[in-house]
Amino acid sequence: MSSINVKLRVWRQAGPDVAGKLVDYALTTDSHASFLEMLDQLNRELVNKGEDAIEFDSDCREGICGMCGLVINGVAHGPSDTTTCQLHMRSYKEGDTIAIEPWQATAFPVIKDLVVDRSSFDRIQAAGGYVSVGTGSAPDANAIPIGKAVANEAMDYAQCIGCGACVAACPNASASLFVGAKISQLALMPQGQVERKERALGMVEQMDKEGFGPCSNHGECEAVCPKSIPIKVIANMKREWLKASLT
Repeated sequence: MSSINVKLRVWRQAGPDVAGKLVDYALTTDSHASFLEMLDQLNRELVNKGEDAIEFDSDCREGICGMCGLVINGVAHGPSDTTTCQLHMRSYKEGDTIAIEPWQATAFPVIKDLVVDRSSFDRIQAAGGYVSVGTGSAPDANAIPIGKAVANEAMDYAQCIGCGACVAACPNASASLFVGAKISQLALMPQGQVERKERALGMVEQMDKEGFGPCSNHGECEAVCPKSIPIKVIANMKREWLKASLT
């Protein structure tokens, strides 16, 4: 075991209607621990001292679900190419100061500490991110002919896990990368053609209703996306919306 001493500056906020602030903690932890295991350790120490544990989201801890969204030293998900749960303390040096904050966006209100309400993404998805075609049981792989290049592109977009890192990184708190990925994925599939126009109009309209900002092509969303969703999906989204609006 290799120990490392770090200074933590953690966002503490008792609820959505009270002001939050960064609180300093000192911690000695295992350099091989994951970032979330480090937070688990900090919480054990806080509880043992009779203090409130730090609330943060996590689920699979395997880089799959995206629940573990944190802004670490100003970077969504921290210095890694995947989600926060796959970040390890060996990425830091002895004596480093690590600032840990929640996603900061009007459409992602803080519930407590590092936990935010991301149900706005659910409402956007419900506004059109589905197909109504009765598909029955899974068809044979070759039942619907789809070119390999098209299928591969659709799968690339389908990898979006809706973690919200794109929103947290964008200076406008735009959800365009998330919405663009969902619209682009289904626009490529034959099953997605029935609601294609309604989907583009509905999801973009709901995105605006939720209070997300506009895209101004900073590219920060693409840079922090743990699934490497390309920024071109935003152009796809705008193209789909424009065609649907005109017809």
